Amino acid sequence: MRAVARGDRSPAPHSGALEQLLDLTARGDREAFEDLYNAVAGSVLGLVRRVLRDPAQSEEVAQEVLVDVWRCAARFDPAQGSAMGWIMTLAHRRAVDRARSAQAAAEREHRAAVRDHSPAFDEVGELVERRLEREQVRRCLGRLTELQRESVTLAYYRGCTYRETADLLGVALGTVKTRMRDGLIRLRDCLGVTSV
Repeated sequence: MRAVARGDRSPAPHSGALEQLLDLTARGDREAFEDLYNAVAGSVLGLVRRVLRDPAQSEEVAQEVLVDVWRCAARFDPAQGSAMGWIMTLAHRRAVDRARSAQAAAEREHRAAVRDHSPAFDEVGELVERRLEREQVRRCLGRLTELQRESVTLAYYRGCTYRETADLLGVALGTVKTRMRDGLIRLRDCLGVTSV
């Protein structure tokens, strides 16, 4: 059996010829199958290609269909329709099955990728931990003197420079630096941090 090639078009056989070839094929006649193959291969490939739109897959599926015709020729019932109709139905079903299979595989891969994607960290745990850290920082800030707390808050939470902090609090720059240093030491001790 030769491969289905692009543009393979044989002239349409006369009425009833495909049915005769299919009947002989069902009895194992290889020459009849070769004639049948040559007569329908181009049409089968064309139909499959319209469904799949992928040339390589289309050729593979067309070959599978023609192998099915060889294996299942005895199942053809002329009372149900023409040989060409039966063959094209086989081709359409096989092409649709391949398209569905490809779609299902893509969906499975997507679901697996989504399922296998785990965040770099435990989001809930991280959220709880940040909340606890904020509470601990607030508690430790509450243990500072008013000037220490205001100095640290302005410098570290509002982004003010030492000079801006001193101006906002109406105290000398040296006082702000000293209170800031003392406040950071007390925060370090309260938070249990090894260095600030």
